[in-house]
Amino acid sequence: MEKLYRETYGVTRRSMNKAFIDRLPRSTKILEIGANLGQQLELLRQMGFRNVVGIEINEYAIRRAHGLFPGVQIMKASAFNLPFKDCYFDLVFTSGVLIHIAPKDVGRAIVEIHRTAKSLIWGFEYFDPVYAVIPYRGNKNVMWRGDFAGMYLKRFKDLRLLKQELYPYVQDRTKQDAMFLLKKK
Repeated sequence: MEKLYRETYGVTRRSMNKAFIDRLPRSTKILEIGANLGQQLELLRQMGFRNVVGIEINEYAIRRAHGLFPGVQIMKASAFNLPFKDCYFDLVFTSGVLIHIAPKDVGRAIVEIHRTAKSLIWGFEYFDPVYAVIPYRGNKNVMWRGDFAGMYLKRFKDLRLLKQELYPYVQDRTKQDAMFLLKKK
């Protein structure tokens, strides 16, 4: 994963994470939405975070994650119906997940993320100031670029942007992804 990030953005994911969350206490309770194989959760554990949990809808990915990273906790759940109490996690995050949710449904996911986040929402998603569909493996209407931090800020007046950084692609400087950190007031 680190090699892929360096090739794509010219920096590692660990360095991105450090720039955004390194000052947080290692006891911070963190939830990842769409954990896939658990690579981000394992990286957070390597950074010293002890309370990391992920949800994933793909059962195969969950089984693989448990085999690859036995210490990472991932359970089956949907971003549309998170099985946690309000404000249960200090930080809730996505990484390349909101881009796969249709425009008509993305609002439902961010409502759940906001509901379960006690204080911080962190994201890393494809960025474009104009919400737009992009081709994905020959399919249409399965991936989008947008200003996801802006979507949160527009919908929830109790959020403020702490930090956002755009990461242009090494091979195509016209494309960029955004990492952002939002705080509940």
